[in-house]
Amino acid sequence: MQFETFQQSIIDAVPPAGTGIYLAAMWYDRKGDWEKAHSILNDLEDLTACWVHAYLHRKEGDSWNADYSYRKAAKKSPSVSYQREWEAIVKALL
Repeated sequence: MQFETFQQSIIDAVPPAGTGIYLAAMWYDRKGDWEKAHSILNDLEDLTACWVHAYLHRKEGDSWNADYSYRKAAKKSPSVSYQREWEAIVKALL
């Protein structure tokens, strides 16, 4: 799937068919449903889940949890906007 197609799907009621859990979390976040996005990943511990989880906590303003999750994901906390980080994560996952 192309980034533009994924981004345009945000107007739909559900994520695109075949969207994995990580992209689904990013999709729900963009839809404005942070709680749903977070709940999808909350119990996962793999590197990708930790990266998305870190982004969600950074966006939420919980810097302690964000920093912890970035470390678990082996990533540095970015200095870009949430929008740019969202785009970077989605592009990496696609």
